[in-house]
Amino acid sequence: MVKLARPEDLGRPTPCVGWDLAALLAHMTAQHHGFAASAGGGGASLDEWRVRSLGTEPMADYAEASERVIAAFAPDDVLTRMFALPEFGEGVRVPGRQAISFHFIDYLAHGWDVARSLGLPFDPPEELLRLAVPVAEAVPDGERRLIPGAAFAPRRPTPDGAGPLARILALLGRSPSWPAS
Repeated sequence: MVKLARPEDLGRPTPCVGWDLAALLAHMTAQHHGFAASAGGGGASLDEWRVRSLGTEPMADYAEASERVIAAFAPDDVLTRMFALPEFGEGVRVPGRQAISFHFIDYLAHGWDVARSLGLPFDPPEELLRLAVPVAEAVPDGERRLIPGAAFAPRRPTPDGAGPLARILALLGRSPSWPAS
């Protein structure tokens, strides 16, 4: 989706409250760098996860960060490595399988965010959605989601007859009908 964005799109609103497309891309780029650092044995410093201002080529910066995290997740043993996740607290480390699932659900949601911001359809493969539902269900709900800067807004009711994407979005605090609601 990001490759379809143009510089003039960066000011567009997104489903992420308070973020335009530029802020969302800066966040996504930072997360790619942080997870890549953690996969490689680093990532313990919050500085490695810090959101930086977009450069003059924001879509290229994002693409470079995407390639970096894809390469970092490629080794056969990555699922058993321990990942530092300082955004969850000082010294927090989780197995690679769990860390990658965090990144996966974040990027599924942000892929939808980018598509909605650009007014484009978002139709991930059913297999991807099937795998994502239990990950979204496992994201803790509660008052922590009300804190400024929380990863997700509080869960929303799942619409009757909702498909897996709408269910995932509701579990992650998004309205599948954004921007209408």
